[in-house]
Amino acid sequence: MNNRNVLYFVIGALVVAVAVLGYKFYQERQKPAGIEIEIGKGGVSIENK
Repeated sequence: MNNRNVLYFVIGALVVAVAVLGYKFYQERQKPAGIEIEIGKGGVSIENK
């Protein structure tokens, strides 16, 4: 019975890991394409996306 609990735990951890990675990938794809302009302590930064 103990081996079955460990198997369920491993499968659950894999499902959570896949869900987190999928969400991060989705967020990365939602970033707008174009030019990004940042103004900070180091001055103005312009980055082409």
